[in-house]
Amino acid sequence: MKPAALSLLAAFAFVAHGAFASPPPGYTLHWSDEFSGTRLDATKWKHWLPGRRRDATNVPEAVTLRDGFLTITTYTERGAHFTGMISTDGIFGARFGYLEARIKWSDSPGMWSAFWCQTPTMGNPKGDVAAAGAEIDIAEHRAVDEQGKNIAPTVNFGLHWDGYGKDHKNKGHASQDWKLNEGFHTYGFEWTESSYTISIDGKTAWTVNEPISKRAEFIVLSSEVDDKAWATHIPAQGYGDRPTSRTKLVVDYVRYYTKP
Repeated sequence: MKPAALSLLAAFAFVAHGAFASPPPGYTLHWSDEFSGTRLDATKWKHWLPGRRRDATNVPEAVTLRDGFLTITTYTERGAHFTGMISTDGIFGARFGYLEARIKWSDSPGMWSAFWCQTPTMGNPKGDVAAAGAEIDIAEHRAVDEQGKNIAPTVNFGLHWDGYGKDHKNKGHASQDWKLNEGFHTYGFEWTESSYTISIDGKTAWTVNEPISKRAEFIVLSSEVDDKAWATHIPAQGYGDRPTSRTKLVVDYVRYYTKP
């Protein structure tokens, strides 16, 4: 839903395309991208971690804007897999407030997509999440789990801290079956000095009281490919070429609200 006033016809269209939510009381819009252009806004985002990552290569061509939506397409050409990641790293960081994105998942085995936050100082210093920050996975979506079980109607929430080496720690939670593989849904993240609360379509899905980052975090939208891992095997035929692949992360908007 764009900020402009809605006509009755538009309201019906929004219902057809999935649920919307509103920020909690007291928050005002501070930063947003409605993806209304035809190319990525370089004043807000950059292509993140370009090149080889896991079992795919991150390329700008995987990221497109059209008709008010950003799409990251995972595809296969000449036997190689390609996908994309964008972030606000070095451009914009959120610290406390309410972050929201409206997303449609169309994932496949062997890969997953996510809406998350990260900080360059994650794990430094160790043992002090408030100062070092954390990886905050607001929503991670897979078509199947490690055993190949269909989990497409759900998402995972997760926290990772103290780096990714021997001191790495994490906690996570899976959502209920809320038909999250059908149409658009709104994923909200309220971040205070004492808690994280993740919501889906305005309904609280997970609340955590520790550990809480107090560092500014940049925003990430990503799709990743990793065979024989968290999302089991890449299909033998791959994902189809870029024009025909149906493996997509589609985002209507990202908005960040703060309290005055």
